Amino acid sequence: MITSSLTHEELLRLPAIVDLSTAARALGVGRTKAYELAKQDLFPCSVLRIGTSYRVRTADLLRLVGIERHGADQEDPSDRTGG
Repeated sequence: MITSSLTHEELLRLPAIVDLSTAARALGVGRTKAYELAKQDLFPCSVLRIGTSYRVRTADLLRLVGIERHGADQEDPSDRTGG
């Protein structure tokens, strides 16, 4: 598990997609190093290239740092009923 420089609460408040700088901060990686890794396809989670921008899915980022997000957008398996 990677230690984040953002707090648990800050990580949970992130939008669905963040820029590479925010993702780097969450991972405790410098901005320059993050861009180097992304350009080499070595960033520790999937990076989306949109035009000239790099974006990271927050779900991938949270999974990497070992946080599971529970919310209205996710189904709770205990709520399932048979039939």
